[in-house]
Amino acid sequence: MKFSVYQISRQGGRERNEDRMGYAYTREAGLFVLADGMGGHPEGAMAAQLALQTFSAYFQKAANPTVREVAEFLSSALMAAHHQIIRYASEKGMLDTPRTTLVAAVMERNHMHWVHCGDSRLYIVRDGKLLTRTRDHSYMEQQAHLGKATDHINRNILFTCLGSPAKPVYDLSGPLQLQQGDRVLLCSDGLWGTVKDQEIASELSKRPLEQAVPELVEMALKRGGARCDNVTVLAMEWETPEEFQSTSVSTEDIEDGVFASTIQSGVPDPTIEDMDDEAIERSIAEINEAIRRTAERKL
Repeated sequence: MKFSVYQISRQGGRERNEDRMGYAYTREAGLFVLADGMGGHPEGAMAAQLALQTFSAYFQKAANPTVREVAEFLSSALMAAHHQIIRYASEKGMLDTPRTTLVAAVMERNHMHWVHCGDSRLYIVRDGKLLTRTRDHSYMEQQAHLGKATDHINRNILFTCLGSPAKPVYDLSGPLQLQQGDRVLLCSDGLWGTVKDQEIASELSKRPLEQAVPELVEMALKRGGARCDNVTVLAMEWETPEEFQSTSVSTEDIEDGVFASTIQSGVPDPTIEDMDDEAIERSIAEINEAIRRTAERKL
């Protein structure tokens, strides 16, 4: 695989930033995850972090080096993340549970699948146009889809999330065959709340990721003003052309069994094995060394 990736998270006018994001990859598969801890409930940042850790742990177990049943993997990881949050609240004796939205994508064999719960979104841009985006699990989006007025509806009111007492509602999508230059963007509602879909697609198409993504984030923060929500974006470009490779990752020389992740691991679940920090650090060191050797051979 060859792809570029860029991630950024900026705190807006909120007391704390409860967004979390990260990615992981093996020689033949990649995982991208973003979660937005929900305000109005305790420890949203913990809910988001637990969700990312669970996905990372499941991915490390499943990607050998590919994930056999991607849709099943995404469903299982999402439900496991939900149960981790519920378990955390129960062990702490919390009266209310931490909650988070989530969007995650897996790419392998030139295809991508994705899952989402809540209003964190995934956008896919191809040839300068918005190919698709996720539909929020919100009452506002639900009414808009039915062609009804939404002026009186608060866009922040969701009917599902991870960590709530009710079983999460989630949508699975894909597989989508990726083409060179396809750009995939995962984001919290801090971005799309003030920046329109077509603006996101347009800006994402004009420049390399390391220029386009910060520009979108700054646009959202400026428009949001003093009370702006936190803005978090994780973007990927598939098979980045040679002239735009400053943020690229190539997995061509990575050996089987090697796993790298930007997600802090260590989920306290006895059913998930071999997830100690030393193992993760060894994997990251191995993959960075493989990438370094590849770069030296190209010189």
